[in-house]
Amino acid sequence: MLKVLVLLQLAVVTKYDDLRTTRRDERGSVTTEHVLWAVAVIAIVGIVVAAVTTYVKSQAGNIK
Repeated sequence: MLKVLVLLQLAVVTKYDDLRTTRRDERGSVTTEHVLWAVAVIAIVGIVVAAVTTYVKSQAGNIK
């Protein structure tokens, strides 16, 4: 009977350990980080393009 209880306990502990490692899995974190960096770069480029466009239009208005 003791052998059965020990085997049952080992099975439960092993399954519990597998569930814990699955929850701590960070496979998608790199992809999320790349997406956030891409959004940040696109926003910065948009701000720069808007600033350059505004500057060019204001300088074009000064041409006689």
